[in-house]
Amino acid sequence: MTDAVVVLITFSNENEAAEIAGEIVNAGLAGCANIIRNVRSIYRWQGKVQDENEVLMVLKTQTGLFSALEAKVKELHSYAVPEIIALPVVEGSEKYLDWLRQETGEAAS
Repeated sequence: MTDAVVVLITFSNENEAAEIAGEIVNAGLAGCANIIRNVRSIYRWQGKVQDENEVLMVLKTQTGLFSALEAKVKELHSYAVPEIIALPVVEGSEKYLDWLRQETGEAAS
């Protein structure tokens, strides 16, 4: 098991996702952000089932940075309750994980 996590965040549009991704990566809160277009989200909101087109951001970061990343996303995101979910990275390429540690200010193991 590593200290790396993948964070999933949905957005209503690609421009907002790209702007926030730039802020997060520039601040060293994530090493990389991928933005995936054309995600269809079906969810319940305020008692009604919604069916919306969204974009999905996939961030690679470290567990210790999640709280700061979450705070930054909440500060900038247009949703009242943005999806911000971290999933553990169980295994990964050691060279990639070393790069991720360097980019996020974590000491390489």
